[in-house]
Amino acid sequence: MIDTLFRPTSTKRLVFFVLVDSILSLATLYLAYLLRFNFHIPEMFLEHFWNVYSTLTILKVIALYVFKNYFIIWRFFSFSDAKNIVLAHMFAYTIFVIVYLLFTDYYAPFARSIIIIDFFLSLSFIGALRASKRFLLERSQSHIRPTLLIGVNNNTGTIIQSAIRGDIAYYPAAILSLDSDTSSKNAYIHNIKVYAYESLDEVIKINKITSVIFVEKLGQKKLKSVVDMLNNKGITDIKQVKLLGENNEKLEDLSIEDLLARHPKDLDLTLIENFIKDKSILITGAGGSIGSEIVHQCNRFGAKKLILVDSSEFSLYQIGQQIPQADLRLLNVIEAEMLDRLFDEVKPDIVIHAAAYKHVPICESNIDVAVKNNIIGTKNVVDSSIKYAVKKLVVISTDKAVRPTNVMGATKRVTELYAQNVDSKNTEIVAVRFGNVLGSSGSVIPKFKEQIESGGPVTVTHPDITRYFMLIPEACQLVLQTAAIVKGGELFILDMGEPIKIVDLAKQMIRLYGKEDEIAIEFIGLRPGEKLYEELLLDESEQKTKYRSIFIANPTIYDINILNNDIKNLLKAKDKIVALQKIVPEFTRKDSL
Repeated sequence: MIDTLFRPTSTKRLVFFVLVDSILSLATLYLAYLLRFNFHIPEMFLEHFWNVYSTLTILKVIALYVFKNYFIIWRFFSFSDAKNIVLAHMFAYTIFVIVYLLFTDYYAPFARSIIIIDFFLSLSFIGALRASKRFLLERSQSHIRPTLLIGVNNNTGTIIQSAIRGDIAYYPAAILSLDSDTSSKNAYIHNIKVYAYESLDEVIKINKITSVIFVEKLGQKKLKSVVDMLNNKGITDIKQVKLLGENNEKLEDLSIEDLLARHPKDLDLTLIENFIKDKSILITGAGGSIGSEIVHQCNRFGAKKLILVDSSEFSLYQIGQQIPQADLRLLNVIEAEMLDRLFDEVKPDIVIHAAAYKHVPICESNIDVAVKNNIIGTKNVVDSSIKYAVKKLVVISTDKAVRPTNVMGATKRVTELYAQNVDSKNTEIVAVRFGNVLGSSGSVIPKFKEQIESGGPVTVTHPDITRYFMLIPEACQLVLQTAAIVKGGELFILDMGEPIKIVDLAKQMIRLYGKEDEIAIEFIGLRPGEKLYEELLLDESEQKTKYRSIFIANPTIYDINILNNDIKNLLKAKDKIVALQKIVPEFTRKDSL
């Protein structure tokens, strides 16, 4: 109750300053009288003192209001505010002189020099009051930073109010509008001026901006353009408002994921919900980066039951803590009998197979294990799904399966071939291929963050290496959307946008940390099995779906009996590379480039 009473608001600020200004005006006027008459004021000059005081005070209050001095955020008092106080005083005292000349008898006797003395006293006292809190704060809280708010919406006023209460160590000095609508430009929000985007350079210079808060969500290209411009001006303290719910938000650092994220415009959340709602869903690799996000998405869209399978006890424990109602199963998918028993017990409607070994260099060093886990594990999941009449099975694949140069990519290509050519009976099976997801356990981004935070250098394998990127939640939503439109036997490809040069990614991350002069980039050479450019398509003849972000690759026909025999031979083969190349002729293993 007390906290609410003393919490600053625009109305309370207005009442406070009007009251204090009235008191200060009384003090300065009386002091002006004292100084004019050498501290012995003749009685007759005091007869009309209250007439002078009331007129002058009313004029000052009106002038200070007109010049927006009653909307100043006290702790953010600026040079511009000081100028407005001077202008307000000049206006008020000029009008008083005119009124005095018109109605001299109402104020006489009156010594006109008092007006000059009071002008300077009032200007000093009222100006000092306004500047006092800013002066004290700058001495005791030097960490508070002049900040530019980018965007005009409901969050703009909320952030300003948070700054007024001292909840954040920023003080908004200016607001930048990115909207083509000019109605908000040159307006004020809590007495902070709104500027047009074209004024960015001037705004930063005049207000000595050191920090920026994005209160409006921008598209990727626009956001990257603005951030690059800010970085070029030496501004690296960049935050954004993240909504946590209705009327609840927080500030968080702008991340590289925000700059690289490609947001598909054709996500059909209704389709996904209809597909997931009230279904029993089994997810393998449920504790991994992709698997865990699919778990969260299925939970969000109303799955009746979630059966989470993972071979890592710790990963399974972690996802179980986040989804307490889930059925946790510690199981390796290469164990065919155990997998069969699980399917027989839980009888899932939908299976999403995300379990795989995905780290390229580790798979290169552990070929036998990679082959067994990725190929046999997937084959077991497919076979169990068919055996127990699962309605839909989604197999997560990768862009590395296209013309693979490493064991991991080759094994995933074999799983695509099996999923496409197996006799699926009543089960609709689809493989979904996409590129890197931002922030996953195998992504370069966590590695770069660790290197930057430890002082560098940031290591990049090659100056020309590129990769596709997408946010984990949106990639997983597209996977579910793909599963909803599957008819069986397709290989779907997600549009990952334009590939990004990894060296540019490293430079952008270093800029975000404000360490361009401290962190070097070192090129260490491509790792075994790694290639410069990942691909999503084998050819340009893919089929379109009604969704721009989802394509269907042409099927590759492979007699399932021959494929099964080739897989058996692969398991027995001493030279797994040659055996893989028999199944995947386009597989050309590269130790390095």
